[in-house]
Amino acid sequence: MNEERIKQLKEIEKNAQSLYEAAVQEAQRLPQQAETEARDLLKTSHSKAQAEAERILSAAKDQSEDDQMIKQAEEDAKRKEALAMNHFDRAVNYVLHRVAGRQ
Repeated sequence: MNEERIKQLKEIEKNAQSLYEAAVQEAQRLPQQAETEARDLLKTSHSKAQAEAERILSAAKDQSEDDQMIKQAEEDAKRKEALAMNHFDRAVNYVLHRVAGRQ
C-alpha cells in the first residue's frame, strides 16, 4: 500500500508541477498580451481622435468659408445699394429738371 501511496503522491506532484509550469507560462504571456492590446487600443484611439480632429477642422473651415462668403455678399450688397442710390438720385434730378423745364 505504501508503494501505491507513493505512486499517487508522485502523480499528484507531477500534475502540480504541470499546473505550476502552465501558470508560469500564462503569467509570462499575460503582460505581453496586455502590452500588445494596449498598443492596439492606443493606435485605434489615436486614429479615431485624428479623424475626429480632421472632421472638426473641416467643419470649422467650412464655417469660416461660409462666413467669408456671407461677408463678401453683404459687402457686394452694400456696394450695389450705394450704386443704386446714386443712380436713383441722378434719375430724380433728371426728372426734376425735365419737369421744371416743361413748366
